Amino acid sequence: MIILSFNLGGRTIKNRYHSLKDHVYDYIAKRIQNGTLLPNHKINEAALCEKLEVSRTPVREALIQLASENLLEYLPRKGFIVKELDTKKKLDVFQIVGVLDALAASLSVEHITEDDIELMEKWAKQIDLSISQKNYSDYQKYQNQFHKVYIDKCNNNTLIELLDSLQNSFVRQIYLSKDEEKLFAVLEQMNEDHKQIINYLKQRDRENLERLIKNEHWKITHVDMI
Repeated sequence: MIILSFNLGGRTIKNRYHSLKDHVYDYIAKRIQNGTLLPNHKINEAALCEKLEVSRTPVREALIQLASENLLEYLPRKGFIVKELDTKKKLDVFQIVGVLDALAASLSVEHITEDDIELMEKWAKQIDLSISQKNYSDYQKYQNQFHKVYIDKCNNNTLIELLDSLQNSFVRQIYLSKDEEKLFAVLEQMNEDHKQIINYLKQRDRENLERLIKNEHWKITHVDMI
């Protein structure tokens, strides 16, 4: 539970409430994105309140926000369920994310530092470890951190917000497959892309950086796995 002090002025009380709502939002969103909560799973509001030690109000507000962002769907008399997106919708969104992500990378070239690049190299190594351990949840976590480094350096807050919204709303499990060997072979190739992104950033090679991210990295070549 997030505990913050509050005063009679109301301002800190409001901040505390929003922090609790955001805490619930992040908890549910991450579980959807890492595959713990699958499509059509019903959200148990009472269980969430107990698990996160919060009242019903921030839980309900977080669920409403998640529904507005297409992660959840509200069904009368049933409540909130994890929304299932059709394949065409996923492909459309990945195409948009690819263009915006490529733009963010290109804009970051002017602002990215050696420390940033070292951090990206660290995340790429963590991704390799996650793949070797067949840990998909960690893979998702570290690949998000990898992209976040240069996205945050693009110096365009509107672009950052757009990418954050799209990825929170749609980019959950990019690939789903019972064939673990195939799944992690695909993820290995994606991490090779990550390493090439690092090389292009080091070289300040905008043209190839944009081409790789837009036309290759976000291109879904195994439609049967999404």
